[in-house]
Amino acid sequence: MTVLKAAEIDRFVANPPDAGGVVLVFGPDTGLVSERATRLVNKASEGDSDPFNLIKIDAADISADPNRLIDEVLTVPLFGGRRIVWVKDASGKNLNPAMEPVLKLDDWQTLVVLEAGDIKKGAGLRKLVETHKRAIALPCYADSDRGIDHLIDEETREAGLSITREARASLHSLLGGDRMASRGELKKLCLYALHKGRIDSEDIEAIIGDASAFETSELIDAAATGDLAMLDHGLERLAEAGSKASVIANQALKHFQQLHRMRIDVDQGKSAQAVIDGQRPPVFFSRKPKFSQQLRIWALKDLEKAMDILSEATRISRLNDPLGVPVLSEALLKLGRAARARNQRR
Repeated sequence: MTVLKAAEIDRFVANPPDAGGVVLVFGPDTGLVSERATRLVNKASEGDSDPFNLIKIDAADISADPNRLIDEVLTVPLFGGRRIVWVKDASGKNLNPAMEPVLKLDDWQTLVVLEAGDIKKGAGLRKLVETHKRAIALPCYADSDRGIDHLIDEETREAGLSITREARASLHSLLGGDRMASRGELKKLCLYALHKGRIDSEDIEAIIGDASAFETSELIDAAATGDLAMLDHGLERLAEAGSKASVIANQALKHFQQLHRMRIDVDQGKSAQAVIDGQRPPVFFSRKPKFSQQLRIWALKDLEKAMDILSEATRISRLNDPLGVPVLSEALLKLGRAARARNQRR
């Protein structure tokens, strides 16, 4: 199996191979998995919606009847065109009995797209297809800063809008955990700002703030500064709103990773204010005092422990959604208590 790197994936999705084969789209960012699988199928089918050529099957049906997959793969389209079998929700289903006969074929013209969630290396579908020459894997992880910039540019360009530097910096701290959620927030923001031609910080606070994005920043800042009253209130709202814990855990992890990089610069002799002012993308002006306070509280070794705690919370919340909120709450409360103790000592 060829596992494509991030820079190669968009090119592959935009220009899928003409021959048959298997494409496994998987990863913890379920929104990005869905988006890439949909784009791949649309491009490969060239807009052909003929139900005899584009077959959508739930993985549970394939698991219950393993012979169905190879029957679909070997079916020849009645009126020509390309046949695509799109298997949805392939995570946690035992598809090996269905996939093994397909992978033993010498040649086939059907494109099989497997849409899955996070699959560990050497397990399940990844283990089965990893050595097959006609299989491609497209891993989907949370957007990096570069990916978020690309997403912002894509949506604002389509809407014919510009965006200020401060607004872009704000969005960096609010997006990235789930591609579908991020794109939805951006589309809503662009619609709100359409009449004025430009997105600024006030637009973000007015629109994304209502969707708990600004609440997320406040929640993370409360944990990082030891403001337990604010943190308790934010966790209550998180549980009531049914927010996706894995997204917030990932944002908290990114925040502490940024603090870690900044702490290194401060320990090397730079002033905290200079480090904060020098961040790219820039820190949103209303959060600069919070960053200053957090840099005073957190030492390098403590930040490393915090990142370990948040990394584990992110992993668990992605793998088990019902456990997400309690696991994230425990992690943030642990960090909040630690920050409060250090702040009181200072």
